[in-house]
Amino acid sequence: MKKIMIAAALTLTMTTAAFAASAKSNVGCGLGTLAWAGRADNSSLFQAFQATTNGTSGTQTFGITSGTSECQTNSKFVQNEKLIHFVQANMDNLAKDIAMGKGETLDTFAEMLGVAPNQTVAFNASLQENFDRIYTSEHVVLGEVIDNAVKVAIN
Repeated sequence: MKKIMIAAALTLTMTTAAFAASAKSNVGCGLGTLAWAGRADNSSLFQAFQATTNGTSGTQTFGITSGTSECQTNSKFVQNEKLIHFVQANMDNLAKDIAMGKGETLDTFAEMLGVAPNQTVAFNASLQENFDRIYTSEHVVLGEVIDNAVKVAIN
């Protein structure tokens, strides 16, 4: 019985230390993390307050997408969002530039896709050669244009 009590006490001590060390990872980011941060004991009660505030205030979702409230944005997500808006606003100009194999819109598109500057000429030529595989119809949507361009550039 003594061994069980010692094992239980040891487990409880280790669990408490683990909770204290990883409080932010337990509750995530958001207003609750900011409001209840810095509590000396960092107990389960304060973690519950943090999690509840994060979950009910709606700031956690906003923080994740905006990079505020102790949240970090996913740079790929942000870059993809910018790329989508760019292609949406420049579909016709991008088609013209791809057809010509050069142009400011095409250069920006390549940069947003992360094409190295020394590979831009080859990238542009590849897209020009495969224009029909990128713009598959006059009703092509922007997601298809991006996906098709990436497929052409990779192959």
